[in-house]
This record gives sequence, C-alpha cells and structure tokens, in this order.
Amino acid sequence: MDFSSAADELYGVLPADFVEARTRLAREAKAEGDAALAKRIGALRRPTLSAWAVNLLARSDTGDLADLLEVGEEMRAAWGSGRGLGDLERRRAGLVGSLVRTAGELAADAGSALREQAVREVEDTLQAATVDAGIAEEVREGRLSQPRSHSGFVPAGFATPPDQEERAKPKPKEKPAKAKPSPERKPERKKEGEPAKSNVARTSAVRAKRAETLRKRAEQAEDKLADREEQAEAARSEAQEASAKVGHLRRELERAIAERDAASRRAERAEQNRARAEEAAREARRAATEARRAAARDPHPR
Repeated sequence: MDFSSAADELYGVLPADFVEARTRLAREAKAEGDAALAKRIGALRRPTLSAWAVNLLARSDTGDLADLLEVGEEMRAAWGSGRGLGDLERRRAGLVGSLVRTAGELAADAGSALREQAVREVEDTLQAATVDAGIAEEVREGRLSQPRSHSGFVPAGFATPPDQEERAKPKPKEKPAKAKPSPERKPERKKEGEPAKSNVARTSAVRAKRAETLRKRAEQAEDKLADREEQAEAARSEAQEASAKVGHLRRELERAIAERDAASRRAERAEQNRARAEEAAREARRAATEARRAAARDPHPR
C-alpha cells in the first residue's frame, strides 16, 4: 500500500463510510510497519457531500470534465492576452450545467442524493476550476475534501486586461467654476438612482460576506463532525477489542472451572478409594490380631 492508492480508495467511498475506511487503511499501514504512512492516512479529511460529488466526476468516464478544464486553460490564456471570452464563456456555461446534472445523477446512483446547497457548491467548484489552475488540478485529481470557490471575475495571478482596465476607470469630472454662495440657492439633489445603486452594492457586499461567514462555519462544523466520528470510531474499535478480550477471558475462565470441577471429582473418587482401602486395612489388622490371640490361647498347637 502507498499513500496515493490509499487516498484514491478513501475519496471514492461514500462520505458516511470515510472514517471507517480511513481507520482500516491506517491500521493496515501500521500493521505493515509504516507508521509515517499510517499518520498521513489518518490526517486525511472526510469530504463534504459536494466535494465527494466532484470527486465522482473526476473518476467517471465522462469527457465533459476534461473539456471544461481545457476551456479553463483557454480562458486563462485569453485573460493574459486581453482577448475576448464570449465564446469560451458560453462553452463553459454549457459544460458546467451538464456536469452539475451528471454529478447529481452519479451521487444518487451511489446512494446519496445532492440537496440544493450541495448542487450550488458543485457548480461553484467547477466554475472556480476554470479560473484557478490550482483548483483545476485538485478537481482533476479527484481528492477534494471541501468545495472550492473563486472571488471576482479575473483568474488567479492575472491583472485586469488593459482595455477593460481603461473602461473600468471612471472618467475624471470637470470641476465646475466656483460660484459665489447664494443664501437662496438650495443644494443640488443627487441624481435619482445613485442612492439605489449604492444601497444595492452595499446589500450585495453584506450578503456575500454573510455567505462566506456561513460557508466557513459549515466547514468548521464538518471538520468537528469528522473529528467526532473519528473519536467515535476509535471508541468503537476499543470497545470491540475489549469485548473480544472479555470473551477470551470468559472462555479461559469456563475452561478453568471445568478443569477444577473435574479435579474435584477425581479427588472425591480418590478419597472414597482411600477410605475403602483404609477400612480394608483395619479389617486385615483386626483379623491378624484375633488370629494371634487365638494362637496364644491354644496350649497344644498342631
């Protein structure tokens, strides 16, 4: 056994079976004398349902995932050169939609259907894989433990293309000539729509921040659950070992009791035989004594 084959096996089982499989593999590695490998296996984290579903995609025969990752490479190259992304984005959208459906089908066939939150996380992970080369490699490897996401629209490691950067910069407004203040003049009202846009932006930022906070809390809860399951599995293993030991000791005790009872019966029979022999010896001694006395009383023995 090596680490790669152990990890491949682990991230292919149902999340509910992960801890039991990890304990078994770590125990096998330890039994083979490889404590370092056992420790590495024991450190692997149980995947969330969405991460497991993406791992299923990586292990399936569908070519859509390879096509999506290839589109991601083309998109990152296009960003670096400043070329347009229209056709690539359309291809990405179609592939992501198809892969999300496939992931749902694979998960359901394996016995664990995806809920709405997990479906969104699968989609976020696939989108992120087209933007970030590191995430793409993780997806391709098929050993994700957590879903992935990417903030913003620019791939990791790239700056905004020059033409878009120029368009994104607001044009400086010409300063109006200063006029003398007039007591009767009322301050200009802001254009309609500006406060609404500002409020929408703030609301979106608050929602995004809250979503990120909730995602982190969910990850922490998943980690805590995995730790508790690992502790429970270790306790179950210890209980099974103790139960087996108790069973062994109980059998030893029963065997010892049986041997004691047999020895007691042998001792009882021996005592009975000894008592009979002792009685026979007394009878023989008494007969011999009487014979001597009779001989002593006879004055003319023949």
